[in-house]
Amino acid sequence: MTKPKIVIVGAGIGGLTAAASLRRFGFEPEVYEQALQLGEVGAGLQLGPNAVKVLRALGLEERLLKIASEPANIVSLNWHDATERFREPLRAVSVEQYGARYLTAHRADLHELLQSLVPTSSIHLGAACTGIDCSPSGATVTFADGREVKCDVLVGADGIHSVVRKQLFGEKPARFTQQICWRAMIPMDQVPERVGPNGSVPLAHGEYSGWIGPTGHIICYPIRAGKIFNIFAGRVSEQWVDESWVTPSTNEELLAAYEGWNEAMREMLRKADRCYKWGIYDRDPLERWVLDRAVLIGDAAHPMMPTLAQGAAISIEDGYALARNFAAVADVDGALAAFERERVPRASAVQLQARAQFDDNRKVPAPPPRDRGWIFRHDVTLPQTSTN
Repeated sequence: MTKPKIVIVGAGIGGLTAAASLRRFGFEPEVYEQALQLGEVGAGLQLGPNAVKVLRALGLEERLLKIASEPANIVSLNWHDATERFREPLRAVSVEQYGARYLTAHRADLHELLQSLVPTSSIHLGAACTGIDCSPSGATVTFADGREVKCDVLVGADGIHSVVRKQLFGEKPARFTQQICWRAMIPMDQVPERVGPNGSVPLAHGEYSGWIGPTGHIICYPIRAGKIFNIFAGRVSEQWVDESWVTPSTNEELLAAYEGWNEAMREMLRKADRCYKWGIYDRDPLERWVLDRAVLIGDAAHPMMPTLAQGAAISIEDGYALARNFAAVADVDGALAAFERERVPRASAVQLQARAQFDDNRKVPAPPPRDRGWIFRHDVTLPQTSTN
């Protein structure tokens, strides 16, 4: 096909993955981001093998390995006494079973790697999208400063509060999931090597560990080549909290939410010098992501709960799949239709399993986690012969 002019609204992980992937297939997308400077907020994120396969295809895996971490095991602990619920090998089986490593990284580090694949001249900052007008032949994007940009294809990668989504499919408020969360980080040398009764449970510094209780869960894992321990603390609550990763909180507020939990865990929480809180929101799966020449990807299309740690990974898959379909299909509309057929069933299935896993975590006792193998085995970099 004649190379279409592609505009991406949003320069988060999904938007930059799409831009980098499109460039790898010979396209020259333009990215518009409302922030005045480029950077990714937040702290740690998990990159399952399905995401790492994309980063490998983009030529980033070796660079990622230098700044990420690769947990040895998944260790699940009881919330009150840190006795071991189960221990699963991760590092030893991930490549063999799923075709790639399971890595943990700082969001800002991954964002910087993706940004390195997109020319600075193609990224336009301070561009807050205020509206779109799409038709069967193209789209026009309007920005807060009065600019209008015309394109053949518009990609909405502008997050859970997506302006593009609202314009395409109407206003449907996100669902508060009755979970508020905190993110914090501590130096690795402040992490205990053993927990549980009389130190009976080894917690090596390379472990991915989770404390699970009826009112919440706390997930911890190493990032930045094992120098930092990332803490994600989720708490069931009726309180409505803004969906934002930059709402400041305090140690006192965080500790109060986990009164009575394992003291070794609480001691780690005390050592966090900064922490942020936000509310977890999701939406019911969309049946369509495409309208005329506009398409949604990432959280704009499928915001999901963090219980499967797949929000970033599925967004990364979206970005590569979009580019692959544009390269493989002879016309723009056919490429968009093929992308939608491929991605909607898979992303919707992950969304719904993430929601079901949250419900499972609230049971007493919590059942074993739901299988993620079908998610990890998927390789979006290969031609797709059926929906997944």
